[in-house]
Amino acid sequence: MDHDDKLPSAVAADALLALADGHHARTVRPVGTREAAGHLVKTYALQAPGRTVAEPDVEAALRLAEAHLALGGQRGSLGLSVLIVHAGGDGDYVLVHTWIEGHMADLAVFTGPAGRPGLLRPGRAGLAPCVWEAALLAHEREAFSRHVLDGTGPLSGRVAAWSADTVEGTVR
Repeated sequence: MDHDDKLPSAVAADALLALADGHHARTVRPVGTREAAGHLVKTYALQAPGRTVAEPDVEAALRLAEAHLALGGQRGSLGLSVLIVHAGGDGDYVLVHTWIEGHMADLAVFTGPAGRPGLLRPGRAGLAPCVWEAALLAHEREAFSRHVLDGTGPLSGRVAAWSADTVEGTVR
């Protein structure tokens, strides 16, 4: 069957097939839960093939997250965040995902050239997580719901369970 026969004209068949051909696994590892601007920040390193997230990259991302989270109360922050430090194939990305009031989340995406954390800047309006970042955030949504929202017992234990529920290995 020819893929162009039954698809609407806006579906970029060649581009989608090219993405599928180049799709691959990326390595992810948790690098701990830390405190920044009064928030608990569960942190991940996400690496494209041939790229590495080192401790100085994590520290730079935490400084960026701290500056962003300093205004968290004005955005309805509940004090729990996820930080993704992504050494991507085309540059570096830092995502700060924060749970906020009303069962919602706040997301900040920072982008910059590979290996230059001092040049990370807010991403353009509308920029959303890539497929690999979205895989981590999907896990985090489940962990937050399971441990914090649906959990039982003292909140400190529920937050500790959320903090310990991480992804390690590869994501696609």
